Amino acid sequence: MAKAEATVEDLVGMIGRGELRLPEMQRRYVWRAPRVRDLLDSLYRGYPSGAILLWETDEAVPLQEFAVAQQGNPYQSIRLLLDGQQRLTSLSAVIRGEAVTVRGRKKPIELLFNLEHPEELAIVTEVDEDGDDEDDDETEDLVDDEADSTDDELQRRFDRMTFVVATKKLEQRQNWVKVTEVFKSGTDRPFLKRAGVTDLDDPRAEKYSQRLAGSGRFGSTFIGWTSSNER
Repeated sequence: MAKAEATVEDLVGMIGRGELRLPEMQRRYVWRAPRVRDLLDSLYRGYPSGAILLWETDEAVPLQEFAVAQQGNPYQSIRLLLDGQQRLTSLSAVIRGEAVTVRGRKKPIELLFNLEHPEELAIVTEVDEDGDDEDDDETEDLVDDEADSTDDELQRRFDRMTFVVATKKLEQRQNWVKVTEVFKSGTDRPFLKRAGVTDLDDPRAEKYSQRLAGSGRFGSTFIGWTSSNER
């Protein structure tokens, strides 16, 4: 068993290029958007993301499709993802802007990042790789309903959050930005402009730039992974 570290960007790239495959024995992808939101929240805080387990083999192993699109594997040997499917599939969907297939439905994972989140991140979330998401349809609908509410208290609650599942109402507020667009953009200029920052002397310019750099840093975050080689 060899232990190493790889960046999220490297692992997501392996999925997209078809170099990392999913064995048939793995369960399907089940995470809903609220749990992906919690994962990004944990990474933003710098919390450990947990280990990934890979198996490299030349043998013909029955495979199943990832919940996100992949190219064909160009190599004879393949790396199989034995542990960490929910996390890597979620990150791949957000970073690449790919729709995921969950229980026969294909849909994007759309999250928003709050440029005006409090300095002290008070709402702590916990991510369970093997948790059961059977009731998350109701949870996701509740998040949407609350975000679209006119109740001032509910709006203040969302203002204290760093990441939320996207809603039309929150998307219209200038301090909320789409997470996938942050990953795809090479500059923070459009996000600053949308937030009303037109002058670099504006005190919000540095604060927002630092926060955007933090929200988009997951691609360079290192994840420990263990690889078992079988020839």
